Amino acid sequence: MSSSSKQLWTWPFIFLVAANLFTFMSFQMLLPNLPPYIESIGGSKLEIGLVTTMFSVAAILIRPFIGYLLMTSTRKILVLIGAVSLLAMTLLYPITQIVVFVLVIRFAHGIAWGWSTTANGTAAVDLVPRKRVGEGMGYFGLSITIGMIMAPSFGIYLFQNYSFDLLIWISAGLGIIAIGLFALTSFITPASVYENRQTKPRFSFFGSLLEKKSGYPALVTFLTTFGYGSIVTYIVIFGVEQGLDGVFLFYFFNALLATVSRPITGKYFDKNGPWKLIIICSAISFAAMWVLALADSNVDLMIAGALFGAGYGSMMPAFQAWVISKTTVARSGIANGMFYSSIDLGIGLSALVLGFIYIYVETADLFKISSFLFILVILLTWLDYRKQTEPWQGT
Repeated sequence: MSSSSKQLWTWPFIFLVAANLFTFMSFQMLLPNLPPYIESIGGSKLEIGLVTTMFSVAAILIRPFIGYLLMTSTRKILVLIGAVSLLAMTLLYPITQIVVFVLVIRFAHGIAWGWSTTANGTAAVDLVPRKRVGEGMGYFGLSITIGMIMAPSFGIYLFQNYSFDLLIWISAGLGIIAIGLFALTSFITPASVYENRQTKPRFSFFGSLLEKKSGYPALVTFLTTFGYGSIVTYIVIFGVEQGLDGVFLFYFFNALLATVSRPITGKYFDKNGPWKLIIICSAISFAAMWVLALADSNVDLMIAGALFGAGYGSMMPAFQAWVISKTTVARSGIANGMFYSSIDLGIGLSALVLGFIYIYVETADLFKISSFLFILVILLTWLDYRKQTEPWQGT
């Protein structure tokens, strides 16, 4: 089997997509609940922001190392190390209610997350036919989107109605399923890995952190996730303030619309490129942020979630495919790492910056402020589109 073939839905790809879904579900069901958990054990508003920021910093710091290892190592061992590390970090959260120790665990969790997402995403690139990278990474990204959107609603329900400990145990169970599926997956090792083993490339932290050819789409990805960071960190707190018990509905309808739109947007990317798709989706995401900020009923949350799913949910795999399309197979691991680092940096800095702003404004205002990042995304994407001198040729 070769990634150069035209077949997309091979058994290894199916197993990898399923395993990645359980990985993201295990992780994402914790994400919106950690800020209110930190608040419940006495954390300050700044520490609520730090729980996201420290995680993101750790994920970014590890990615150059895993990006370098992906140039010389087979995929399976790196994927399994990441999955097992995520499980171990998840099980550590209940051992303490001291905020500073929780932040330390969160930093270690970020290292495991940076390792895992980079290895998994690169393994997916290896299994996808190069000419179908938009469609293939769209489906792989669907496992990410569903995990990012469905799992938080389930996690919020568990946290609000049962206990944080039960949330941890269920998250760990999903992580175990992911490890089992990864173990069953047959991975492809690119020829460049064997070539690099003969003459190992010199390690450079910044060289392994950045892929210059993919820098522009990574920058636009960063700005997009900076806008999303306000939702990740503050939507549960916002729901409590507004007396809304249906925050999970935002995530449910987000997932529903992202799932429905994904096959269409992936094929559109392969045929037409990223620009018009991202501009339209950014405009929809901007509208979603304002509907959320002004929400005073569960119906408003449903509408906001549906809009955000159609907008943001469709953009993220397009960004990943855009980043990958700019580089070579040999450096796809580094480009993938930079893509995920852009996401983590955007969400992490958003949490930190908004943590300071939160001292002076209402929670709803954070969504309004963040919405203008999507306007900037529209502008930058349009400027790049204007620079194109030839029709999109695909990847």
